[in-house]
Amino acid sequence: MIMSKRALILCTLCTLLFGTFFIHAQGPVRNRIKTLKVAFITERINLTSKEAQQFWPIYNEHEETMESIRKKERAELHANISRAQDLSDSESQKLLDNILELQSDKQKAERDYLSKLRTVIPDKKILLLLKAEEDFKKQLLQQYRKRRGNG
Repeated sequence: MIMSKRALILCTLCTLLFGTFFIHAQGPVRNRIKTLKVAFITERINLTSKEAQQFWPIYNEHEETMESIRKKERAELHANISRAQDLSDSESQKLLDNILELQSDKQKAERDYLSKLRTVIPDKKILLLLKAEEDFKKQLLQQYRKRRGNG
């Protein structure tokens, strides 16, 4: 699957937005967010105890994989994007190639994750999970904006 330039830019900006947010959400705050997310997902997808036993290790492994990719992405972008104007054509090409490779890694990780999930929970619950994750992000972002506006 080839991403359009606009989709690539949007994905990169979203990654930076959430990456920046989570960089600032260190320690207890980050753990609190994770706890809230687990509770939110648990409530939304209504796993049986057997499903939960198989689901959470897959979910946690995927979260670690995606965080590792996001860290690489942030390191790559933060190290070079601020000096983008000064990059040579070959440096720009290499940076963009690295970003595209990380995007490909993310897509592969997502495909593998969904395939693994299909072996332990029904497709409908996977769809509910995807919706729950999006809803959680929206809610988190709304609360962040609200607090930022008041603070």
